[in-house]
Amino acid sequence: MGSLSIWHWLVVLVIVLLVFGTKRLTSGAKDLGSAVKEFKKGMRDDDKPAGQLSDGSRNDEPSRETQSERDRDAR
Repeated sequence: MGSLSIWHWLVVLVIVLLVFGTKRLTSGAKDLGSAVKEFKKGMRDDDKPAGQLSDGSRNDEPSRETQSERDRDAR
């Protein structure tokens, strides 16, 4: 058993092209590229905290604690 030479790899490549065809291989390569692109985008988005609000929006909406305090005061 030895390593495969360049000629072996060329024969394998020709067989793969004959079996699958160039159109199917190029569409598969495009799909793989877009999947990698989306994965990298998702990894970058994970660095940002998702649930944080800006200070302005915190003042606009009452928090749950404030609402529960209001309910206790009303009783």
